Amino acid sequence: MCFITDAFSRRIVGWRVASNMHTQMVLDALEMARWNRETRLEGLVAHTDTGSQFTSIGYSERLDELGATPSIGSVGDSYDNALAEAVNALYKTELIRGPCHRPWRTIDDIELATLGWVHWYNTVRIHGYLNDISPDQYETAYTTTTTDHNKTENHNIQPAQNPV
Repeated sequence: MCFITDAFSRRIVGWRVASNMHTQMVLDALEMARWNRETRLEGLVAHTDTGSQFTSIGYSERLDELGATPSIGSVGDSYDNALAEAVNALYKTELIRGPCHRPWRTIDDIELATLGWVHWYNTVRIHGYLNDISPDQYETAYTTTTTDHNKTENHNIQPAQNPV
């Protein structure tokens, strides 16, 4: 599986499940993120590990086409990739090996379950980093506060300060 996560709102904007870790899986997730954000992704910094799919020419060329910059962490550390590792751990804990764990018969079964999990993660699951609201609520609050500097329409929810 591959997730593209917006570091500001923690929203999963692209994802792909595959039976292999080839470059095409990552390109599919990146394309979903581009489509989801309806933009070229100008200014995006794509933090990844040193896996071959992220160091491939195809991935680098696609990032360049989208206006994004690659950022690959050092071997043996997860400083650039900590958010991705956290999302992957939540996915495995909450869905793949979670309380509703069942035998996964096909990749299609996992893909369908992942679709539901991503929707829940983005719209319902609360995040401490986001002041205990969902990524979608956080983005809505941010959009509202940037257009109306007084109060948001969402019960006075204010986005937390972005630490970066």
